[in-house]
Amino acid sequence: MIDSHKLKKRDLYLNKLIGFQDTEPVKVITGIRRCGKSSILKLMVVHLTETGVQPEQIVEMNFESNEFRKMSSDGVYDYVKKRTVQGKKMYLFFDEIQRINAWEDAINALRVDIDCDIYVTGSNAYLLSSEYSTYLSGRCVEIKVLPLSFREFLYFHDFEVRETSSVLGGVRKNVFDKNGERYELREVFEAFMRFGGMPGIAEVGLEQEKALALLDGIYSTVVVRDILEREMRRGQKQVTDSILLRKIIMFLADNIGSNVSAASIANTLVNEGLLEDGKRKGAPSVHTVQSYVNALLESYFFYEIKRFDIKGKEFLRTLGKYYIVDIALRNYLLGFRNRDGGHAIENVVYFELLRRGYDVAIGKIDNMEVDFIATTADEKKYIQVTESMDSEEVRKRELAPLKKIRDNYEKTVLSLEPGMDRSYEGIKSENLIEWLLED
Repeated sequence: MIDSHKLKKRDLYLNKLIGFQDTEPVKVITGIRRCGKSSILKLMVVHLTETGVQPEQIVEMNFESNEFRKMSSDGVYDYVKKRTVQGKKMYLFFDEIQRINAWEDAINALRVDIDCDIYVTGSNAYLLSSEYSTYLSGRCVEIKVLPLSFREFLYFHDFEVRETSSVLGGVRKNVFDKNGERYELREVFEAFMRFGGMPGIAEVGLEQEKALALLDGIYSTVVVRDILEREMRRGQKQVTDSILLRKIIMFLADNIGSNVSAASIANTLVNEGLLEDGKRKGAPSVHTVQSYVNALLESYFFYEIKRFDIKGKEFLRTLGKYYIVDIALRNYLLGFRNRDGGHAIENVVYFELLRRGYDVAIGKIDNMEVDFIATTADEKKYIQVTESMDSEEVRKRELAPLKKIRDNYEKTVLSLEPGMDRSYEGIKSENLIEWLLED
């Protein structure tokens, strides 16, 4: 029986599942290991039982468990079939099902043979890229789960934001923990930038050693199970060198928000002596490096963002950028010290935009760059991210590309120090932390 009191709410994702409840598509919940996919399944089970679905109508299988780990596809089908209640709709929950060989056969057969509503989680995008497109012919909907946002971080760690009056008559926000201790909002944001948004951190507490142990476990599981083991199961031989994989991970983590390509990664690793020169010693080719990068994208460890020519209105094939799924994983890899704060907060803004439902690209206008173009079906925003707008030199640099854009869509600079002015010729200057707290 699920203890619903111990489950922290994640309404952003739960509401999406509820919206697709009792519809034909298989609900596929994807995301990096330990980002909370299993808990979201449990939240959905709680929702079902609270709205009248009987426990015997629900079948849950977690394929990380020894009970199910060695099952065949036929075994999965038989297990569910034996538990089917005649005349009742069944609700089927399959956690990390990609560990079962030919799992697609079982899902497809169950979908066809019984009256059921199916929910699946997976930690690798390969789950969707080939098997599903072949077997389910588009009859699935993907719900992409990310680590905790800053607002979720506050909630998971039992922090509460309260507004208080300042001496000058304005309003300021303070943060209080469950013991009533008061903290500055900036201080708690810095904790978020250090410890990140993996839900498990809330269980071990904001202690560096415990956090490092948890992050090490996530890193090892992603690399071993979702990349190296998966390649073996697929019968592929492209991503087999764990040392090279770590070097590429370290490179991408150190260069979040920078323009990179497979060729630039290979060249840099050779130049720094981390790889031998391919011409002489058989170092990996650009093609090989790209295979490793693709494996990291498929495991949701890194996300790629493309460049968009604002004037030409087309995506460019030139260098893109990569962001790491959780900033604490970068700290784990590179060390907990202040480094490259501008790109780190860019990383946070990128994933917040994804959570809010935007498609995100880098903007190119002439020889200048806009950090993010965020679009939905009926909305577009241009966003620059910088640590501070206090310096005139920085203001000129950050505002220049936005001023070149001739359309009337919203333009905003997000920063930790937005300065005294709230707007520059129609371009908004907003406090990044306040923006992250918005609904």
